Amino acid sequence: MAYDRNRKHVNKHWSNKGHHNKPRKQWTPDPEGLAVTVREGEDVNKALRRLKKKIERDGLMQEIREREYYTKPSEKRKKAKAAAVARWRRKERELEQGHSQRKKRK
Repeated sequence: MAYDRNRKHVNKHWSNKGHHNKPRKQWTPDPEGLAVTVREGEDVNKALRRLKKKIERDGLMQEIREREYYTKPSEKRKKAKAAAVARWRRKERELEQGHSQRKKRK
């Protein structure tokens, strides 16, 4: 059998096999994000406070702050290690002073 130059790259890579047999995914709209509806007779400021709490719980503002500037992975590791050391020192200090650990909420 002769070498076929035209079939050089056909099915060379494992991910190219059988992709045409997969059923198509049903399109679903992306979630709209955080939203708060103002109830009838409710103050707008109260709804804003609820939205602010949702944003805080979701961690959206923290993520925006982190993504404002690019931080190298080495800087992230260094920061995480420094935070771990600070937690460890704080815990050691508390144990040294004779304070018991924090009480868990009920």
